[in-house]
Amino acid sequence: MSSTGRISERIASIAESATLAVDAKAKALKAAGRPVIGFGAGEPDFPTPDYIVDAAVDAARQPRFHRYSPAGGLPELKKAIAAKTLRDSGYAVDPAQVLVTNGGKQAVYESFATLLNPGDEVLVPTPYWTTYPEAIRLAGGVPVEVFAGPERGYLVSVEQLEAARTEATKVLLFVSPSNPTGAVYPAEQVAEIGRWAAENGLWVVTDEIYEHLTYDGVPFTSIATAAPELGDKVVVLNGVAKTYAMTGWRVGWMIAAADVIKAATNLQSHLSSNVSNVSQMAALAAVSGPLTAVDEMKQAFDRRRRAMVSALNSIDGVECPMPEGAFYAYADVRGLLGREFPGKDGPVRPQTSAELAALILDTVEVAVVPGEAFGPSGYLRLSYALGDDDLATGMERLQDFLGKGR
Repeated sequence: MSSTGRISERIASIAESATLAVDAKAKALKAAGRPVIGFGAGEPDFPTPDYIVDAAVDAARQPRFHRYSPAGGLPELKKAIAAKTLRDSGYAVDPAQVLVTNGGKQAVYESFATLLNPGDEVLVPTPYWTTYPEAIRLAGGVPVEVFAGPERGYLVSVEQLEAARTEATKVLLFVSPSNPTGAVYPAEQVAEIGRWAAENGLWVVTDEIYEHLTYDGVPFTSIATAAPELGDKVVVLNGVAKTYAMTGWRVGWMIAAADVIKAATNLQSHLSSNVSNVSQMAALAAVSGPLTAVDEMKQAFDRRRRAMVSALNSIDGVECPMPEGAFYAYADVRGLLGREFPGKDGPVRPQTSAELAALILDTVEVAVVPGEAFGPSGYLRLSYALGDDDLATGMERLQDFLGKGR
């Protein structure tokens, strides 16, 4: 029997997370003693703040947290998330509208699983985070890519969305600040897109996990507040991973109308039950506490952002706009494709960004994620959420290697 026959078509059709695959390969090479610089994973290089860790240690000592708790989340955390959402976004929600999930990815999956019927279409602004289309397909939906390139600042327009809309369109996915591009939608464009979605009866699923990571005075705007016309047809996704350097704690959440949350909670009760109570108490300390930690991280990210973009733009054939949010640079490398580069076994002419990324890792031991992971070929995503010394070393290797192309 073939491997295809052994595995369900639904699961066999899922593509591996390209970002995690690149990160895993970089870490494996490092473990083997190779001096790999990893620009792949979107993971702050800072430790989780002490007061959050202390809250987790205290929780671990309390027997009540050694037991099952409500599948939808600890009541005190749901209340705190509602308060934090009002504080940061101006969006008033009841704790009954909050579902605590095992990281942001679970919130993404459960949102689409709850909203979509087979064949429902989801408009996906592209470039997109690699998990979105897979979660949509797993739920029986159809992702419809709407591409906006660097000439548009990686921001889709209402006109593009309208051109992609069909009678089968049910949901608009909206992400600002964006992973992978770092693009941030201006407030007026957020409101315009939200009004358009409301006028066409669409749901909006908005991922706001990078809400606190914007630069140069650029504000974050939640579509839930910018477009009140949406009413209760908006789902907000968020988590503690990026803001508080808590990627490994696995706490995210989903905010939606009470009936949607009830249905998603029913799903979670069978899928995974409650999130680790210790992690939930750590998240409670995070969302209830100050934003001092993220402000300190932002200073470092801003410095690294400028250094990375300057270095990339110094390479002939590379164009990289200055990202306004998150911690990624999305470089247009179409000018490098087809050029000849020195490979370990002789000259190589990469024709795609995937081939270029593989060549870079093999030749100069720098890990980047190719554009194919996020949509069209011809781009590279680099995370600047790593130490200054590693960033400088990695960029020097790229400048030296890519500058040799002819």
